[in-house]
Amino acid sequence: MPWRSTLQASATVISLLLLVNELRRAYNRLEQQQNTLTPLPPTTRGIESRIGNTPLIEIKSLSAKTGCKIYAKMELCNPFGSAKDRVALAIIRAAEVRGDLVPGQGDVIFEGTSGSTGISFAALANALGYVAHICLPDDTSPEKVQLLQTLGAVVEKVKPASIVDPNQYVNAAKRGADEINNDANDPRRAVFANQFENLHNWRVHYTTTGPEILRQLDRVDVFINGSGTGGTIAGVGRALKEHNEATRVVLADPQGSGLANRVNFGVLYDSVEKEGTRRRHQVDTLVEGIGLSRLTQNFKQAEAYIDEAVKVSDAEALSMAQYLCMNDGLFWGSSAAVNCVAAVKTAMKYGPGHNIVVIACDSGDRHLSKFWKEAAKVSKSISLEEVLSLN
Repeated sequence: MPWRSTLQASATVISLLLLVNELRRAYNRLEQQQNTLTPLPPTTRGIESRIGNTPLIEIKSLSAKTGCKIYAKMELCNPFGSAKDRVALAIIRAAEVRGDLVPGQGDVIFEGTSGSTGISFAALANALGYVAHICLPDDTSPEKVQLLQTLGAVVEKVKPASIVDPNQYVNAAKRGADEINNDANDPRRAVFANQFENLHNWRVHYTTTGPEILRQLDRVDVFINGSGTGGTIAGVGRALKEHNEATRVVLADPQGSGLANRVNFGVLYDSVEKEGTRRRHQVDTLVEGIGLSRLTQNFKQAEAYIDEAVKVSDAEALSMAQYLCMNDGLFWGSSAAVNCVAAVKTAMKYGPGHNIVVIACDSGDRHLSKFWKEAAKVSKSISLEEVLSLN
């Protein structure tokens, strides 16, 4: 019958219209997804211009397990691979303003460091027209030493020693700068960067890192970080507290460090400091970059803003590093692993629903021969519950 043919034709047309409409909607969704991708930064001049404005990502596995949203500020995405890029640039720019450094004249930046700060200074020295002279303990991981040498830095290795020893690596760096500046026959200028005591360290995190986190996340309930120099936790902690005094600032402290006892009990002491038990290292841990048993000027700026401290063992840090690598594809260094252990412990303490931010300080490729040599031995199927049971 004609009406059947008409009905069938109408049904076909309607089906085609519905199909076209679905295709159009799918195209619009795809276009919207493309439009919401992270915008590319504008063209800038010089690699130093790309320092800062690092991403903030959610650590999915930790959020799912704790009921909190746990985020990482990806400082390893700075051009030279760590949060120390900010500090190194701030110290250099301040020295230029004072007239203590002039580019292209062979002026030398001295620093004592066993971590990423030396790499940041070495790369920035090349970019800005200086020479980097890095003093470090002779047991610093080979990959860091090789990277410094590849970047063209002068590398001076010294025996590990206490800060009171004149040959300790920080003191060796200061002495090297003084020798150039006191030599009337040497036309070069020299600057001792002094990251532990230089207050440009915490200030750059107060003016950049902290405000960036506040722009990226509408509410920060807890901020967690370790302390090497103390600059990051001081600057970010102050910025977050001034924005919202209810924000909790938590120190993540590795084994062997006395800072957690300082925060929690007012006493700078750890069991490894007992007479007859102290080893050759000031802080007896596989973790590099954080942990100390003395108060730096930068850490003193942080104390008023730190609410509590969480101790993290090497076993917990090693296992967390492996867990994050296997469950989130995050191949991070030792201090980031410590921060994440503290984040999970804090989430369990305060319960679900909180926004927690940690610093992802640097990549695991800077820790291959020491920390990750041991972390790689941890079972790849380790659970978060097993990580937390290791303390």
